[in-house]
Amino acid sequence: MIEFLVNLDSKLFNFFNGKVSNSIFDFVFPIITDQDFWTLPILCLIIYLLIGRGKTGKISVLLLLIAVGLSDFISASILKPYFERLRPSHSEIEGLILLVNKGGKYGFVSSHAANIFAASTILSFFYIHKKKLCLTIAFLVSYSRVYVGVHFPGDVIFGGMLGYLIAIITITFYSKLILNRNKKELIG
Repeated sequence: MIEFLVNLDSKLFNFFNGKVSNSIFDFVFPIITDQDFWTLPILCLIIYLLIGRGKTGKISVLLLLIAVGLSDFISASILKPYFERLRPSHSEIEGLILLVNKGGKYGFVSSHAANIFAASTILSFFYIHKKKLCLTIAFLVSYSRVYVGVHFPGDVIFGGMLGYLIAIITITFYSKLILNRNKKELIG
């Protein structure tokens, strides 16, 4: 079963990295996948949430920091060293189209995907009207990691699932904390 999944992952990678390659994607996806590209928009968003969105904005920033911090730590410091799955960019894949630098040696799970799905899930919880935008950005960033040649599809799928799960756990703890505090205020 594992061999089948690894083979499927390789075939999907070859399709998304090579078969759908075109000059527009070759220009757009290296930008989308670049962390530096997102620095200013993320800082602006955090400042806006902290200053312009009141208590909800402050809480969403706190939960964003917790969820993204946890997803980044778990993906980069625990799962990648544990699984030691080479990135496509560090493998000998015929026809690999590498549009950015190789990245670290190991790719399972994608920290980009984990972090962006953690962030989009938190933001979608607090700002449901922005859910489609958040998920679209999360899918584009995740797909870009495969397209530019640094992750297999399985890396980003499981990275996205990890980020989503961590965000849901973070939201659940927050919700339980608020519910318990509100119950105590009603009783006391």
